[in-house]
Amino acid sequence: MADEMVLQAQKWVNATYKNVSGYNLVTEDGKTGWNTMYSLTRALQYELGITALSNAFGPTTLSKLQAKGSIKVGESNENIVKIIQCGMYCKGYSAGAIDGQMSQATQTGINTMMQHMGLSAVYLDGTVRPKVFKALLTMDAYIFLSGGLEQIRFMQQWLNGRYFEKSTFFIGPCDGFFSRDAQQALMKGIQYESGIPEDQATGVFGPGTVAGLQAHTLSEGDSGTWVQLFTGACVANGPSNTSGDIATFGNTFDADLTDWVKKFQSFSAISQTGKADFDTWAQLLVSYGNPDRPVNACDTRFTITAQRAAALYDAGYRAVGRYLDEPAGSTLNKEIQPGELDAIFSAGLNVIPIWQYDASSLADFKYSNGYLHGSLAHGRAEGYGFNRSTVIYFAVDYDATAADMDRIIDYFSGVNDALKSNGSKYIAGVYGSRNVCASVSGGAYVPYAYVSGMSYGFSGNLGFPLPQNWTFNQIKEFDFTSGSDTFGLDRVAHRPGSDFGQKSVNDTGTSAVEEFIAYVQKVYDAAVSYGTGDPNELSLQFMRWDKYTDSRWRALFGEVDDAFISYASGRGIGRSRDYAYADPSMGVVVNPDHLVASASGYFLKGNAGVGKANRAELASWGGDLLTFYGEWSRSDNASPLDFCRKTLCRPDIASTFALGDLIEDIDGFLVAERLKNNGSTNIVDELKRILIGTGHLTRFSDFKLYRFGGVTGNIGTTAKAFLEDQIDDTLLSSTRALLIQRNCPLGKEPWNESDSVMSEFYAGFTETLQNLIDQQVARRAKFLAAQKAEKG
Repeated sequence: MADEMVLQAQKWVNATYKNVSGYNLVTEDGKTGWNTMYSLTRALQYELGITALSNAFGPTTLSKLQAKGSIKVGESNENIVKIIQCGMYCKGYSAGAIDGQMSQATQTGINTMMQHMGLSAVYLDGTVRPKVFKALLTMDAYIFLSGGLEQIRFMQQWLNGRYFEKSTFFIGPCDGFFSRDAQQALMKGIQYESGIPEDQATGVFGPGTVAGLQAHTLSEGDSGTWVQLFTGACVANGPSNTSGDIATFGNTFDADLTDWVKKFQSFSAISQTGKADFDTWAQLLVSYGNPDRPVNACDTRFTITAQRAAALYDAGYRAVGRYLDEPAGSTLNKEIQPGELDAIFSAGLNVIPIWQYDASSLADFKYSNGYLHGSLAHGRAEGYGFNRSTVIYFAVDYDATAADMDRIIDYFSGVNDALKSNGSKYIAGVYGSRNVCASVSGGAYVPYAYVSGMSYGFSGNLGFPLPQNWTFNQIKEFDFTSGSDTFGLDRVAHRPGSDFGQKSVNDTGTSAVEEFIAYVQKVYDAAVSYGTGDPNELSLQFMRWDKYTDSRWRALFGEVDDAFISYASGRGIGRSRDYAYADPSMGVVVNPDHLVASASGYFLKGNAGVGKANRAELASWGGDLLTFYGEWSRSDNASPLDFCRKTLCRPDIASTFALGDLIEDIDGFLVAERLKNNGSTNIVDELKRILIGTGHLTRFSDFKLYRFGGVTGNIGTTAKAFLEDQIDDTLLSSTRALLIQRNCPLGKEPWNESDSVMSEFYAGFTETLQNLIDQQVARRAKFLAAQKAEKG
């Protein structure tokens, strides 16, 4: 949307400098952008006597401005004042008329901006100091932006205010988003406080910074500037690392901070001390953390002989990453060699399969390449005998930027489709920077991430937290020596409980999915032999016991047959929650008890129909959506649609409504729908149809069809019916109200929000589901095209 004052600014700068050598005309469209800021920067350089004009407000421009002095009332160069006034409007601040006079209106606008920057009252005198001028001619925002975090903004303002006078410190944004600039500013603050001279405070994590951090271990009860810096690093890592918990920026190390730190340490796979020790400082500040901390995984391009495997085991390693193949013409000889797997397994090591064909520039990434590589990787993995559900990590081995992500996501869509077309035997993982891993995980629904953390300088590692689904983090490259043998090795941190490679090949045992199906068969057989009641209903009761059979559940969904639960338990049948499995289509971990709870709700209460809701929703997607609404209401994101896009059902983000939750909800619904409408089927056959047959490939579109009548607009209408509409069920209404009040701050309940806000929320849920469906359709088309091309 065009802004009249920005348009005036563009017209003035073009008219004034169009004949100046080195000046570039800006499009006069009334829209702020970098090109407008570049034109104003070149105009300023001209006024300062610089002849070689540039888009960059670099050292020469700053030094010339410093030599001139601050711009204040009485400034004789009216054009410089006009540049300030134009910049103010481009930043969204009022500056009065663009007349070259430091008027009261101009000074007020400048003061407001400096206040937003975090500068103290002593600077709020309407004077534009050189560093403020430099900040003015950027696209940095100094007001809080929707989707950011207030705690990050507090940290940004504090850094600007405290270190403004430092010669090597420059004003950064105060928008609530952690970025490369904010990370460097925080690092400089640590360096200043460590006593590093200003001209050596570069923001780079070097030996002086390490020494400063090692000398400042903090713990509960401490206070002061170092705690302020530490909490800044904590809030910079955002909520994704601690299941939604956000640290508080401040100067006191209290019990809440201790709790947050322990969660962060657990997530990061470092010692849970609850203190700001060096390992924690490093993990918060750089993508590799402490590169010398104890780890139990590694990777290498060199062959692992029996001697090397034994040496690695003795050095504490328990898994090694190796390449499945290498492109034709490669002379590195990095692929797994004959007999190598036996050597690795015999030494007690697991192997982590990695795939990399080139992958060093954007040109290597497109759907057809992904499909080809997925097919080749499947063939090579089968050739080595890798077991079903092995995760293969496909590499993005360069500093991919945000502009590259669509192509890279397309590549991974091809990988996924190729693996699925070959029977979904193997699961795709992604190797790359933090941003690559998060973007691919969220965009192509890749569940496992191998982070190239040792590439600290990658833009994709600066200003980004570890993705929630990280499994490995590559932290140091070095030469491993054992006796007279030396070879290159990367040290790799592993997150306990996540993928850890394979400890064998050619395993003829059953997969986790098959083990779950066998478990369900045992439960169903017990229900049949029990001799009374519906075996499907009894099976559902037992498999949701005991998490989903408490008094609240019994009040909402009726009593369960406790005698059958005792009967089945007496036959040695355990809990369903012990049979979690990786979904054959999406790869995320599925919790059977939640799936069964969803199925039970719909089996007992039925499908209410389009635009209606009943208690079944509470046991399934409706309950998860309600909780997720509460998560949004507690966040700093003013836009629920934006929040859904960034958070809902993404593998890389901690959320109360994860992708695995949605799959459990949908599969439970589809099982119940078939059981209710097909008297000849049973729960075993229906789960087989979804998990071993092809049902998992169409689940999202099936859910839309059977629950929402196949109409996109009905998704939001039905969601609204559950969250807001009057329901002719007193117990459900009261339960819904209680859960909303528990999850939402006062005044943020759905009935207190505007229709436009709630419509955005429902649109976010609709878009998420539709994106999953569209992705299936789009992948199918690309899959068929790739198959056709493959056949020639």
